[in-house]
Amino acid sequence: MIRIKCCGMTRVEDAVRAAELGADAIGLIFTARSRRRVDVDQARAIARALPPMVTTVALFMDEDPAFVDEVIAAVQPALLQFHGAERDDWCAQFGRPYLKAIAMGEGADAVPRLRAYPGAAGLVLDGHGLGEAGGSGRAFDWSLMPRDLGQPLILAGGLHPGNVAEAIRVARPWGVDVSSGIESAPGIKDPGRLAAFIAAARAADGHVQGV
Repeated sequence: MIRIKCCGMTRVEDAVRAAELGADAIGLIFTARSRRRVDVDQARAIARALPPMVTTVALFMDEDPAFVDEVIAAVQPALLQFHGAERDDWCAQFGRPYLKAIAMGEGADAVPRLRAYPGAAGLVLDGHGLGEAGGSGRAFDWSLMPRDLGQPLILAGGLHPGNVAEAIRVARPWGVDVSSGIESAPGIKDPGRLAAFIAAARAADGHVQGV
């Protein structure tokens, strides 16, 4: 079954609605480079409001380790996610499972970077360029999704209710990650787009599994 992560949550009500609609994970962004950044108090309120068995993911980009430790202590995320130039051993130092975002905006030239993070619990393939923050809303060539990696691959970048079914059909990812594609404004999730995205992803996954 495909996993669905709804990222860039800034409001309790949006995160709870996503969970009720069937999202598996909620992403909370802590990098100052994002328009969807939350502070520790916001993140803690969102995490505490989520129902059981919904994963909280804390996102960082080239942060000071002390800040990452502070967020872990306050929010207790189940997963960490790193979007910068962090190395595999750097990401592993916090003793928590982590996802590493790979900037796929360069196309085929980005594929070798997928093998640089053997310690990652999964890899997030995003459409932004190298050195840019995620959440750009840009897609990449889904046919570049490799089939021979042992780690779960999560498709991100430019996904929305109108294209997520095709993305799942082409890329066959372990999971999908959406942020701007379900928003009415940065950090504000649109209930209709949120529901439509999750429904489309679930329906497409059922079709793919039935093939």
